Amino acid sequence: MHAMHLRAPALIGAALILTACGGDDAEPLPPDPGPALVEEGRQVFRFDTFGDEAQWTDTLRMHEVIASAVDPVTALSVGLKVDAEALPAAVVQGIKDGSVDLKSPATTVALLKLNAVVGVVGKVETVNGKDQLTRVGVTCALCHSTVDNSFAQGIGKRLDGWANRDLNPGAIIALSPALSPAQKAVYNSWGKGRYDPRFNQDGKNGPVVIPPIYGLKNIHRITFTGDGDDVSYWNRYVAVTQMGGLGSFSDPRIGVNVTHGNVDLVSSKLPALRAYQLSLAAPAAPAMSFDAGAAARGKVLFGGKAQCITCHSGPEFTDANERLHPVGELVGEPEAPGVPSYASRTATGQYRTAPLKGVWQHAPYFHNGSAATLGDVVEAYNTRKSLGLSEAEVAELAEYLKSL
Repeated sequence: MHAMHLRAPALIGAALILTACGGDDAEPLPPDPGPALVEEGRQVFRFDTFGDEAQWTDTLRMHEVIASAVDPVTALSVGLKVDAEALPAAVVQGIKDGSVDLKSPATTVALLKLNAVVGVVGKVETVNGKDQLTRVGVTCALCHSTVDNSFAQGIGKRLDGWANRDLNPGAIIALSPALSPAQKAVYNSWGKGRYDPRFNQDGKNGPVVIPPIYGLKNIHRITFTGDGDDVSYWNRYVAVTQMGGLGSFSDPRIGVNVTHGNVDLVSSKLPALRAYQLSLAAPAAPAMSFDAGAAARGKVLFGGKAQCITCHSGPEFTDANERLHPVGELVGEPEAPGVPSYASRTATGQYRTAPLKGVWQHAPYFHNGSAATLGDVVEAYNTRKSLGLSEAEVAELAEYLKSL
């Protein structure tokens, strides 16, 4: 690790956008892990920090920032979410009638005390009769959960596994008083829904979009570049090198060898965490969200003229279990000017074919978010691969993708 990057302030996420993998050290799961293990994993996913308070509190001093400057309005503006089901009736009513002050950091502390901020766990203690936030850490849910906005924008029931593309991880990290102006400038450059899981390892700046983590049950290569054959390797990478959890991660292929603390709070959680993640199905497309007639015509194009099925094959719409693809076969690179090739920073140097179930949910597209819409994705392939699709056919294929 580079000392200039504060030993992993690259934030968040348990199950981030990772890229490190080879063999997996988790015990094989039975075909049906059972509801008890899945529920245990749900608790880990939502509430376990793996001891990363050592990073977020002791090093980055985020508890000070939250207590003094992060009110709920600010928190929601950088993409943090609130679990409405964790709110007592009195708090719900107070938000509705305005008696709960959403512009006071004390309200954020109160929400943390209720365990209502998705992906953020705080220890709140009463000091001289007043609640004070003394420790804070993050969980997998920070980046890989959102809410259904059923109460208000950013407040609702949890949607685990969904990419939180509203989240601005860099802006959150940049609030730390422990960072230099140069570091803050890098983090603030990322923008909403983007995160660089290598920056605190190689010092290069090239964020990728936060990926969803649903629909992975039958897919072995679960990162953008297929570095890992199992989700537990990905989880260990994030938990240790990104979240700052207490434990170890090592992969000589990418030159990463990190140990935090002298206890292991990660390894024992991996089987349950994996069981829960693999239980998360991709969400079906919302009713009336696509043109069914156009989608039917797009399906024919998908398997024929557009040649999509040559890579997006099988029930999961990916050939990732069989092969990876050189950079030149995809259209997500070259990167923007001045941005390093993401594949070049990974173990495989290639890209997997992205699975397409639930693809309607997580715009923008490609690993770097360079395609704003599914129509842009189709047009990029049409142009770069000389597919000869008409404007109408591009639109029809996009409608089919929206339906998956």
